[in-house]
Amino acid sequence: MINKRWSSAVLLGLLAATTLAGPVPAFADDDRAEPVAEPPRVQLVLDVSGSMRATDIDGRSRISVAQQAFGEVVDALPDETQLGIRVLGATYRGKDKEQGCLDTQQIVPVGPVDRTAAKAAVASLRPTGFTPVGLALREAAKDLGTGSTARRIVLITDGEDTCAPPDPCQVARELAAQGTTLVVDTLGLAPDEKVRKQLLCIAAATGGTYTAATSADDLTDRLKQLVDRARDTYATTPAKVDGADVCQGAPLLAPGVYTDRETFSEHRWYRVPVQVGQELRASVSVAMDRPVNPDYGVLLRATASDGRELVRGVDAGSGRTDVVSAGLRWSANEDGDDAERDEDAPTPTASATPTVTTVCLVVSNMFSPRSGTEKDPGMPVELTIDVVAASPAPDGPDLGRGWVLLLLLTVAGLLTGLVAGLLTRWWVATWREN
Repeated sequence: MINKRWSSAVLLGLLAATTLAGPVPAFADDDRAEPVAEPPRVQLVLDVSGSMRATDIDGRSRISVAQQAFGEVVDALPDETQLGIRVLGATYRGKDKEQGCLDTQQIVPVGPVDRTAAKAAVASLRPTGFTPVGLALREAAKDLGTGSTARRIVLITDGEDTCAPPDPCQVARELAAQGTTLVVDTLGLAPDEKVRKQLLCIAAATGGTYTAATSADDLTDRLKQLVDRARDTYATTPAKVDGADVCQGAPLLAPGVYTDRETFSEHRWYRVPVQVGQELRASVSVAMDRPVNPDYGVLLRATASDGRELVRGVDAGSGRTDVVSAGLRWSANEDGDDAERDEDAPTPTASATPTVTTVCLVVSNMFSPRSGTEKDPGMPVELTIDVVAASPAPDGPDLGRGWVLLLLLTVAGLLTGLVAGLLTRWWVATWREN
């Protein structure tokens, strides 16, 4: 009987503590368990279209330089890396564009590396057909599958897509909008402005990088860096969240990393519970994955539930950049002047848990699209939330107010003048004697 009463008391206590702590926020990692490390997964996508026969890299053909780089990278791959290879424009020799634009194959499935087989498959390639970059990217994403870690596609090409639709830049945006943490890095082998812009667009849409490879060494070194970088990605995929258009009813977030999408000049709202004695730290990054007009910015604000602004962070620019970021910090004080107590939490008693306030976070962007720019899907947004113990800044020295401050300044001025005068007289006397 005593054990049953004791168990009931403990259970009631836990329920009471849970209720007083306020609403349960969404967690970036719902399982909150230590993630099991997955091996890096990389898909190399190689353009084998007819233009790869050009001999303008160190006096060698573009395809031979790419094959050499592939061979050296495969030899240097860590054993745990899972590698796949897909080609485009490698088999169809005819002139039927409709058929040629379907020419993409995976010649090495994603999995543990068989170095001999992988190098032999690449060495046998001969430049042949069209350039269906968009289709190859879409199929490469399917090849990599899903998982808890970020996956990488490394695209090597010398030409602009000749088969759109699908437009490769739009395909990259679609892949990024799926929230699968797929990164596409691009390597350009031709000094062509149209190719550069297209590869920049593909990379920016997925958080990847663009590099122009002008020599065999450049291509090999950069390819090794990108493959090795696959080991330094997120341990887990950021949680997808849908912000609201007002604070009331917006998703309640716990510490973690979240992804969302925001259209041009939109406001997205989220809520974060913060206890007295805690400090909210938040940052947001918006990726400009499509052409925008100059003079842009991003604004992150923390407000009380009644709309009063608590603090803000802002970043702006007017040039070429891929990401704009802003951050803020705010501490909950004892008297609750800055933010209102969470309406969902009951009034605390003397022995209750600390008061919980709900801070409203709003992400706003000041972007305007250029003519012809697609507005949907929205631009990628990454929101990082952390709640830590408050660390108030130390108080500054108190110099007094009113007459006291005036007296201190007067005395300081007199002393400064006296010291300056004495030094001047000494210097003049010394100069005359010498």
